[in-house]
Amino acid sequence: MAKPSFSCSACGASFTKWSGRCEGCGEWNTISQDAGLSVGPAKTSLGAKRGRAVTLTDLASDETPPPRACSGIDELDRVLGGGLVPASAILVGGDPGIGKSTLLLQAAAAFARKGLKTLYVSGEEASAQVRMRARRLGLADAPVQLAAETNLRDILTTLEAEKPGLVIIDSIQTMWADNVDSAPGSVSQVRASAHELTTFAKRTGVSVIMVGHVTKDGQIAGPRVVEHMVDTVLYFEGERGHQFRILRSVKNRFGAADEIGVFEMTGAGLAEVTNPSALFLSERGTPSPGSVVFAGIEGTRPVLVELQALVAPSPHSQPRRTVVGWDGGRLAMILAVLEARCGIPFAGLDVYLNVAGGLKISEPAADLAVAAALLSAREDQALPADTVVFGEISLSGALRPASQTENRLKEAQKLGFTSAIAPAGGKTAVGTDIALKRPSDLVGFVGEFFGAG
Repeated sequence: MAKPSFSCSACGASFTKWSGRCEGCGEWNTISQDAGLSVGPAKTSLGAKRGRAVTLTDLASDETPPPRACSGIDELDRVLGGGLVPASAILVGGDPGIGKSTLLLQAAAAFARKGLKTLYVSGEEASAQVRMRARRLGLADAPVQLAAETNLRDILTTLEAEKPGLVIIDSIQTMWADNVDSAPGSVSQVRASAHELTTFAKRTGVSVIMVGHVTKDGQIAGPRVVEHMVDTVLYFEGERGHQFRILRSVKNRFGAADEIGVFEMTGAGLAEVTNPSALFLSERGTPSPGSVVFAGIEGTRPVLVELQALVAPSPHSQPRRTVVGWDGGRLAMILAVLEARCGIPFAGLDVYLNVAGGLKISEPAADLAVAAALLSAREDQALPADTVVFGEISLSGALRPASQTENRLKEAQKLGFTSAIAPAGGKTAVGTDIALKRPSDLVGFVGEFFGAG
């Protein structure tokens, strides 16, 4: 049973027994027995023992937030929300070989050249291998300090002595804490290592970037709680057959979520792409049936991308539905709406849908562009080359306007497009010369542009 404790209500001094006069402040009859913080068995509750009082502040504090550190790599700074926030914990995930270590080594060199003391801790490669990659990327002269270590206690001891501004851990699955009885990479080790590194970042003001492996589904491996611990979660996406790489923010406490940065994989490393729309449309040739340009929004950035559809008779009893870069369930919904509301069946037809350039689209504003691509492929009728399409389709066949219509149209005009197809009811194109065609529902869209409905 825990021993009772006593404290003075005037000065807060603690005592093991009651007395009439406080030895700390000299007041009389101010000492009383402390009530327990919680009730229950001593082994499973906080009991009567008290902690220290936490300093409280109000929301209107005049304390100036610390300035962000910019790397000079605009695409990376954009995804981070304008730069690296001191004392932040960042988790970066991506498929093996996609370029995570290359990007972070380039980022480490960029931050170090800007005057931020940077440490790169590799648990997967020797220091000589990291230096070899740095020479290949032309970064050998960058003032980055390297270490090859997996023992978390040794790493934290080194960080406390060196006091860097940024530390990169590659990767969190290779770290192990000697107080956890399990193998490196296990759920317990990953959780413990991420917790210690995140706590270290908050306590010392050091920014920590951790690399995380991903599962077959593309999610960061390990317990989901790791993503809740950190401030920012970034995914590095891309197809091996394409030179494009996309750094996407799925969680950011210091900036816009779902922001993207676009890079191009070259022989000298990753080069940032300042105009991704032009890059995604660079391989687009003469417009053909099934090809439609979609004006999308990724975070705060408008992006134009080509959607490609192919509809062909199926030799199988169960027609194929193959999707790359979009949600397969949403494709099934669009096909069902076209058949139920417009009387256009796709039974007995194989349907293939691809987002060109390796980009993955998740916003529902792509519905109308997908429907246009499917109808164009089915009817063997190409849409005009200078037209972009966007809008959401409801199950009733109605068309719903998309957000940020003006930004989409301004980006389309900047790339030479002269007309757009968008649902009625949205904002008009203020400051643009694009001819806007606004069908009221899906039946009207099909009848106007494909002569059926």
